Amino acid sequence: MRDFANKVAAITGAGSGMGRSLAIQLAQAGCHVALADKNGVGLAETERIVRAIAPNVRVSTRVLDVGDRDAMFAWADDTAKEHGKVNLIFNNAGVALSSTIEGMEYSDLEWIVNINFWGVVHGTKAFLPHLKASGDGHVINTSSIFGIFAQPGMSGYNATKFAVRGFTESLRQELDMMKCGVSATCVHPGGIRTNIAQSSRVAKNMVGFIVESEQQGKDSFEKFFITTADDAARTILAGVRKNKRRVLIGRDAKGADWMARILPAAYQALVVLATRREAAKARRAARGTPAPAPLHATYNNAGNQGGEQS
Repeated sequence: MRDFANKVAAITGAGSGMGRSLAIQLAQAGCHVALADKNGVGLAETERIVRAIAPNVRVSTRVLDVGDRDAMFAWADDTAKEHGKVNLIFNNAGVALSSTIEGMEYSDLEWIVNINFWGVVHGTKAFLPHLKASGDGHVINTSSIFGIFAQPGMSGYNATKFAVRGFTESLRQELDMMKCGVSATCVHPGGIRTNIAQSSRVAKNMVGFIVESEQQGKDSFEKFFITTADDAARTILAGVRKNKRRVLIGRDAKGADWMARILPAAYQALVVLATRREAAKARRAARGTPAPAPLHATYNNAGNQGGEQS
């Protein structure tokens, strides 16, 4: 798909971050947009911005949870009716969870899987018939740098992002075999400057293990965000235009991809060394401050109320 003009794009997680940037850049290219997010306030702000910069573009919005299958299918059908067609679905919404495997609550693992993986599945299956009917469609699913390599304390997040990668790569192969006018791209962002770190769930069992406090863990995560959401969106749209199978965003994602390919097993030991070094640095910075570390996961943050890119 080399041109987005007069196309229709559906975007989840459109209330902030990468989703908002995608909506703005697509609208500037003359693409009509159907926007969804769980955060109605952020979604309304994205709608306001898009209407201001692209008054001739149609904009529709829907407040929903991507983990709700019925809501996703209803949104897909309503989008096709309202806009007459759908050409692109950006399954961008996602959340983050940091916890040890031993201490992770099943409810929190189910929470992240429901959003990060099932949200992508629902979006793909709900919109795919409409994309095929358009004759020129594209599925864009957001995985992560952590869909390329794993990291301690991120098992739930890693699991969902590896799952999105496998799901999307298989989808692309099936679509290539069908020759139905629809393609698929898997996106692997590195650290993107969005609010995902501050809205993430950090389990208390991480305190004293890798981080010295919940907030320090979020701040440490955030300091590795080196790419802006606008730059990430530009890279994604360039990849869609070129029909790329995989889009790596940021030098950190490219480095992770290289490391996982060159050192598919040994990279894990390197990650452990790097994580220990960061943990030691955090301990030195917080020396003298006691940090309890209960076994089971408890949270001070209720989780991401929006649909932030992951």
